Amino acid sequence: MEESYSVCSPRRILSVSKKRREATVSFADPDSRASGFHGPKPAEVYGFVGSITTVVATVILLVWAYVPESWLYWIGIFYYPSRYWALAVPAYAMMTVVLALVFYCGLNFMSTPPPSSLYTIYDEFSKDPASSGQTTSDDQSIEPISDISIDIINHAIGLSQKRG
Repeated sequence: MEESYSVCSPRRILSVSKKRREATVSFADPDSRASGFHGPKPAEVYGFVGSITTVVATVILLVWAYVPESWLYWIGIFYYPSRYWALAVPAYAMMTVVLALVFYCGLNFMSTPPPSSLYTIYDEFSKDPASSGQTTSDDQSIEPISDISIDIINHAIGLSQKRG
């Protein structure tokens, strides 16, 4: 009976047999041996098919948009959509993206409180430094996360001083 030794590593499987006196190296995926499935992963197949489909569709679009009608008739293509759609579809798609961005910005402006509202200073997520429950000590160099009070900000920029 033949004695066989194998060394497994994440990169390769090395098998040494006394009978053959040579080492064979196989670069098989360790996960594929366990599952019994030998072939590409479905995500790779979908990506490959998607990229090929995109290239073919782009070539067909460019041929349809730029080749003269007489050449298409000579090839044997008699039915195709109007050339109007070669410009209309990309223009509609670009305008849809632009309008979606404008709508998104407008929705954010509508959901933001006005500058005179107190919700721009305090809301339900505000944390006061005193209410955090932790005190800073010498061994703790970073203070806990909290909001800066409007009084401290006014004092820092000089708005709390009396003008006279």
